[in-house]
Amino acid sequence: MSCSGFTCSKNCLCAINLLYVMVSMLMIGIAAWGKWFGLVSSFQVVGGIIGVGVFLFFVALAGLTGAIKHHQVLLFFYMIILFLVFVVQFAVSSACLAINKEQQNQLLEVGWNNSQTTQRDVEKSLNCCGFSHVDVNGTCPAACFLSHTKCDTCAAKIQEHAGEVLRFVGGISLFFSFTEILGVWLTYRYRNQKDPRANPSAFL
Repeated sequence: MSCSGFTCSKNCLCAINLLYVMVSMLMIGIAAWGKWFGLVSSFQVVGGIIGVGVFLFFVALAGLTGAIKHHQVLLFFYMIILFLVFVVQFAVSSACLAINKEQQNQLLEVGWNNSQTTQRDVEKSLNCCGFSHVDVNGTCPAACFLSHTKCDTCAAKIQEHAGEVLRFVGGISLFFSFTEILGVWLTYRYRNQKDPRANPSAFL
């Protein structure tokens, strides 16, 4: 059977959704691993990653079930949700790739001020204190502060890699956004194809 046929569309949809299932499980596993080993102590960060992973898992499960059973309702809602995810993800990935250093610094400072737990995690892992200045009269879990040696600000250390991280995240996100629009197109085509094993006169 040619790749434009029913079976090929079904297999492609199943493959895409299996990929999404694996990605979602990986996200959940990495977040749980980071929390378990104390790499990330912020419940907001861990909860956010796990939440996105669970959402992606259920979307992929709906798509996989709809593809296997050729279920029209499931495929319709899957197609709509996947398109909305594509729009959001494409916008975020484009922003990550287009953001300049000044905007990076503003976003980093906003994120820094939102969570003291995240501040402590960053200070400890990067061995730095404070965002833009070091408060010698304050507290800091960094090794340099505890040993009374000179500490760099966290802004300086974060900005060393922020651009690379944003480009990497933006590129990966952009890649997956194109797989999502491919999934939308495949779902639309698959919904309008007749199952050769079904009753030829049945309405699809």
